[in-house]
Amino acid sequence: MSTRIGLLRLDYTFSVLIPILIAIFLNNLNPFEHMDIIIGFSFLAITGNTWNDVIDMRNPDEKETLERVEGYHPREIFTIGVASFILGLMLLLRTCVENLINGLFLIIIIVMVLLYCIWFKSVPILNHILLEASHILLPYFMIKIDASLPTMSENEWILMLTFLSFAITGEFVHETIDKVSALRMHFSLRQCQIIIWASSIITLTLGVWAFIILKQYYFLPFIFIPLGCMFTFRKPTESTQGVKDVGILMGNFLLVYFMCLISLQMTGVI
Repeated sequence: MSTRIGLLRLDYTFSVLIPILIAIFLNNLNPFEHMDIIIGFSFLAITGNTWNDVIDMRNPDEKETLERVEGYHPREIFTIGVASFILGLMLLLRTCVENLINGLFLIIIIVMVLLYCIWFKSVPILNHILLEASHILLPYFMIKIDASLPTMSENEWILMLTFLSFAITGEFVHETIDKVSALRMHFSLRQCQIIIWASSIITLTLGVWAFIILKQYYFLPFIFIPLGCMFTFRKPTESTQGVKDVGILMGNFLLVYFMCLISLQMTGVI
């Protein structure tokens, strides 16, 4: 049975927060001026996590979810999501009123997440392209617009595509380990290995480009992590739950990493 705090799955919120922190870091913004957006998306991440669990509770093969929510009724988990959704929406209201395009982006994000949870979760590859676009690109754009910086430089596009590819690769690894995932249900282990290697090579190429050509050496981790994925799946064999947990921890390490970089930037150290 999960602990109360465990129901929120806070260790997954890094996937939403890191793109926002990258936008703040690359554009040298003050994070406190966008704190409502940061916390608002944290609440929406909890909504997505809990409502996704409500859907998974119907599937007897989702053993990890069933163990996490043991002792809880779906309506109780759903209520947690409703509360976090309302709080997140209220925090995001300010930027949506001041910038109507952000209101449109927020609606698109909500629709994309609902589409993923209800219809596209079982569609391999497309499911995570949809999910990561809603988690990475649109929140990044919302921070830019909130800071009155509507244009994207070439460097920013390269870095954002690097992180998008990095996130999709992580999801492929996640799904390959999860035996009841869309990827494993439609592809063999050998095919999953090829997908992970292809995605890792794309991420590695973009990461090297960002590191060498753009001279963004703080993005060096985006080079090493794909290499780790390629090494882990050097053979088409079953991987343990530990690989999945390591990936989640790495994501949270990156969250702390960018928080540190922003703090240094604010104090003029970098």
